[in-house]
Amino acid sequence: MKVYHARNTRSLRILWLLEELGLPYDVEIFDLGAPEMRSEAYRKVHPMGRVPALEDGDVVLHESGAIVEYVLARHGAGRFVPAVNDPAFPAYLQWLHYAEGMMMPQVNLIMVETRFLPPEKQNPTNLARAQKLLAKSLEAVEGGLDGKAYLAGDFSGADIMTGHACHAAESLGIPMDTRPNTAAYVARLRARPAFAAALAR
Repeated sequence: MKVYHARNTRSLRILWLLEELGLPYDVEIFDLGAPEMRSEAYRKVHPMGRVPALEDGDVVLHESGAIVEYVLARHGAGRFVPAVNDPAFPAYLQWLHYAEGMMMPQVNLIMVETRFLPPEKQNPTNLARAQKLLAKSLEAVEGGLDGKAYLAGDFSGADIMTGHACHAAESLGIPMDTRPNTAAYVARLRARPAFAAALAR
């Protein structure tokens, strides 16, 4: 397998998952926004010139949630996914999709407003709204972690997805001092050897 990656993006999820599974992979690392990402050759891999993208033989995927589900289904050997009759399965599905539905749109907006736009084009109203919505989305995570180390009981693909979004939120300065469950959760995820290995790549 080959992963196309840029630092501080969703593609960290894919490296992290492959490290957790102990699967061999190659990685091509872009500087975010590099001209190579907009090249004709790369657009055949990812039509929008973004990351992540995964090549696995003849299979090419370029949506992080789909890649996580694909890798777990095809290469996970039952790891990190509750069985469909497991009581944890509904929670697994919810948190697997929560990151992209509720959290990452706000992360994207904060990143654009604070790191990519020049000061004269930044919109403080948009930034404040995104920060407020991202903080609010963490309230559900905080409740979902009551009495649990991970979102669906055992560590799972849901933690790769929503756990990464929590990591991103904390990295962007969303305060965790009133969210002890989430603060401990993010620390727990960052302490996993596979997470550290993914960062090191």
